[in-house]
Amino acid sequence: MTQAVALDPAQHAHLRILTSRGAAWGDEAMSALVVPAEFRAVQACYPIVFEPTADGAMGGYQPVALFGLEPGQNLFLGLNGWDAPCLPMSVERQPFLIGRGGPHGEQLNVHVDLAHPRVSHTHGEPVFDALGQPSPYLERITGLLGALHEGVQQLPGFIDALLGHELLESFVLDVTDDDGSVNRLAGYFTIHEERLAALDGRALTALHHAGHLALIYMVLASTAQFPALIERRKRRLTGLA
Repeated sequence: MTQAVALDPAQHAHLRILTSRGAAWGDEAMSALVVPAEFRAVQACYPIVFEPTADGAMGGYQPVALFGLEPGQNLFLGLNGWDAPCLPMSVERQPFLIGRGGPHGEQLNVHVDLAHPRVSHTHGEPVFDALGQPSPYLERITGLLGALHEGVQQLPGFIDALLGHELLESFVLDVTDDDGSVNRLAGYFTIHEERLAALDGRALTALHHAGHLALIYMVLASTAQFPALIERRKRRLTGLA
C-alpha cells in the first residue's frame, strides 16, 4: 500500500533513495508506462504495446514497454541489476510521483511514497543536501517527473489519432517452451500495419504534422524486440540467466 506525501525538506531532510535494481526494490514488473519522448530509446530495447486503461484515462489505452511475457516477470533483471541501456522514466522515477497541492489542487509538486522499498534513511542517494536544498539526484528526478508529466498529457491525442484511423489491433503471442508447454501473451494491442499502409496521403500528412507518424513507426520497429525477449525467457527457464 502506498504512502504518498508531499516532499518537504524539513520533514525529509535525511531521506535517501536506494537506486540499485532488483526485485527487492519493486522492479519485478512485467511492463511499465512509456511516453512519446522516450519511444526512440525504448524501442531499441523493449517491445512497445498498448494496454487498455482501467478507468478509460489517456484515451482508453496506454503504451507500455514489455519486460516479460507473464505477470510479475521482468526478464531484464539479473544478478548485475537491470540488463538494458534504457530505463523507462516511469521506472526510474520511483518512489517519486507528481501530486497536486494548493487550495484547489492547482499546484503540481513532487511527492514521495514513503512505503516504497527504495526509501531509506541510512543508504542510497540523498534527496536534500546539508542546507536543505535539492540534491543533484533530486534535481534530476524532478526534471524526469516533469518530462513524464508532459508526455502523459500528449497521450490522449496520440491514442485518439490511432483510434480515429482504426490503427490499433489486438494480438496474441504464443511461445512454445522446450517441454512443449505454451505460454500465451494476450490482452495487448499493436499497430495494424495493413490499415496504416492503406491510409491516403492526407491522413498520413495529418499524422506527420501532429507528430504521430514517427511514433507509430517506432512502435512497429519495437516488435523486432520480441524474439530477443523470448530468448531471454528461454535462458531464464534453462537457468542460463
